[in-house]
Amino acid sequence: MKLEFHIEHAGPDAVLIRFGDQINTDLVPIIRAATKRLQKEFQEDIRGLVPSYTTLMLCYDPRKNDFPSIQDKIQQHLANLNISPTEMGNLVEIPVWYDPEVGPDLQHVAEYHQISIDDVIHRHSETIYQIFAIGFAPGFAYMGNVSDQLATPRLTTPRPHVAAGSVAIADQQTAVYPISTPGGWNILGRTTMKMFDRHSPKLCPVRPGDRVKFVSVSKVEFLLAGGQIE
Repeated sequence: MKLEFHIEHAGPDAVLIRFGDQINTDLVPIIRAATKRLQKEFQEDIRGLVPSYTTLMLCYDPRKNDFPSIQDKIQQHLANLNISPTEMGNLVEIPVWYDPEVGPDLQHVAEYHQISIDDVIHRHSETIYQIFAIGFAPGFAYMGNVSDQLATPRLTTPRPHVAAGSVAIADQQTAVYPISTPGGWNILGRTTMKMFDRHSPKLCPVRPGDRVKFVSVSKVEFLLAGGQIE
C-alpha cells in the first residue's frame, strides 16, 4: 500500500509532513516508522524530528537545503516505507495509586458518569494507551484514547498547582504531569515513575509510538516506592 502524506512549509528551516487530518491510532506506527527512516537517512544533516498526532516536523539547516530539495529527499526516503509490528513501540507499565487523597477529581469523574470510584479506576486502568506526542512540559506524554465511558471535560478553572506524578484525564486523553505545574485536567491518582529526569540519558521513559498500561497499586506500595503525599 502506498504511503500517503503531504509536505508543508513550517517556517524558514522546517517542514511539516502530514499523514492525516484526524487523530487516529493507526497513524502511530506509520509516523514512528517514518521518524526512524528519516533519522537514519538524514543523520546529522537535520536538526531534529518532532512526531505528533498526525504529523512529523523535520527541522533542517537552510544553509544546506531549501524547501524543494528537502521535499524531494523526504519523498525519496519515505518511498516504499515498510511498517512492521515492532513500530508499535514498547509497552510501559506505570504504577498508580488511585485515591481521593492524591486524586481530587476521582469523585467528580465518578459523578459525571454516574458510576463508582472503583469503576473509574477499573475503566482507566483496563485500557492500553498510545502515546501520540510529548509536549506542554518536558516529559508530558499525550496518550489516548480514553473510552467514551470515562472521557470527562477539562476543569472549568485550572489549578495553579498540580503535583508531579499526577495522573489525569481530559476528554479522551490521559497523561502524567512530569513536574509541578498549573493544569486543568481531572486528577485521578499519582505515580512514582519519573516522566522526566534530566540526569537520565533518555530524559523521558517513553516516547511517541510507545504504549502505556496504568497499573493500580495500594497506598503502601506507593509509599514504599518513594511516593509522597503533599
